Amino acid sequence: MAAIADLAGQPTKIIHGKDAVVIKQYFDGYDGGRTLDVSGYNLPEIRKGHVVIKETATNTFKPMPLNSTNDAYGSLPSGHEYVGIATHTTLTSQPFVGILTNGTVNHKAAPFDMTAILAAVKAACPQIEFRED
Repeated sequence: MAAIADLAGQPTKIIHGKDAVVIKQYFDGYDGGRTLDVSGYNLPEIRKGHVVIKETATNTFKPMPLNSTNDAYGSLPSGHEYVGIATHTTLTSQPFVGILTNGTVNHKAAPFDMTAILAAVKAACPQIEFRED
C-alpha cells in the first residue's frame, strides 16, 4: 500500500531549536522527497534528523518507529531497512519529507538518541557521516 497524503491545506512552518544544526552538510538524497506512511507513528511532527526507513517488499517509506513511550527509537521492523535522515520538520498530517542519503549529520542533535541504532544506520547508509559538534 502506497503512502497517501492530502496536498490541500495551508503552509505551515515548524522550527525546533536543534533543526538548524542537525544536518551539517547535504550532498544528495531522494529527489522530490517521499510521502511517508505514518500509520502507527503517534507524534504530531516528524522532526528534522529523524531516521527514515523503507519496507523492502513494498518500497514504502516510513519514519523510524519509536518505543512505547515515544521518547526513543524502537526496533527496526522485520523486512525494513534504514535509508536516510529527514531533511526538515513536518507535520505527521502532511508527511512529505526530503531524505538525506549523502552528507553529514550531527547525531547528537537528532530528535531522539541514536546510540542504540547508530552502528546499524552507519552500516546501511555509508555515505552519511555522523559527527557531533
